[in-house]
Amino acid sequence: MSQVVLITGTSSGVGLAASIGFAERGFTVVATMRNLAKSGPLQAAADEAGVKVDIRQLDTTDDDSVRACLDSVVRDYGSIDILVNNAGAGFVGTLELIPFQHLRDAMETDFFGTARVTQQVLPIQRKAGGGRIITVTSAAAVAGTPFNDAYCSAKFAAEGLMMSLAPVAARFGISVSIVEPGAIESPFAESAARPVAEGEPAQAYAEVLADYRAYIARTFAAPQSAAGVAESIYQAATDPEPAMRYQSSDEVRRIVGLVLGDLTSNALLAETKSWLAPQS
Repeated sequence: MSQVVLITGTSSGVGLAASIGFAERGFTVVATMRNLAKSGPLQAAADEAGVKVDIRQLDTTDDDSVRACLDSVVRDYGSIDILVNNAGAGFVGTLELIPFQHLRDAMETDFFGTARVTQQVLPIQRKAGGGRIITVTSAAAVAGTPFNDAYCSAKFAAEGLMMSLAPVAARFGISVSIVEPGAIESPFAESAARPVAEGEPAQAYAEVLADYRAYIARTFAAPQSAAGVAESIYQAATDPEPAMRYQSSDEVRRIVGLVLGDLTSNALLAETKSWLAPQS
């Protein structure tokens, strides 16, 4: 039987592209999403590609949903060889403008959701004698970026979890990798245009937020394709000696390098300050 790959967050974007990419290469793909009513685009893409994907409901924020899905997959296929943690959400706003619940929501979706699924997949792979766990984070999981305070916090936490887990999991034959995309073709960019607050605080930040949104508009004018990020996921899933980190583009490698190659992070700060500079 072909290797079984379970992917979360497959209704659009990277998760959809990864599901099709793995299926085209002969993997057994279990493509999960919180709301099956949104499965139409994935099913249409599978039909167009002439491949089969097993679409199942999985809400990463709900213990029972995760358990029920994983139990059914193991019952039907016997294993989960590869887990791709892809489900996530964007939350835009600087700290003073963020309702505290938004911070909690970001952590629940982008950190606890990843931890919840990984925690329940670990015993399956440990008992099987090995497996791979791949978590899609972001360049913003290494390089804190303006107006992404909640998102960066949750993604930083996810990377910290995976880096801590990796050496322990390796003792059981389980490799842990992180894939870091940058600006991609996905609904995420739309969140940058949503109002983040009202009243005096929002007025105080209006000018710098407008400059940030102008930067985002320029950045997302030429984004990487979701399929391009999916290729990095496939590489992490198939490399004979998988790396801890994969960056999905040269621009992401440049940004991540600013952090990892500079103990002061002053180079990154200079870069992100430039994102907020008014355009002449």
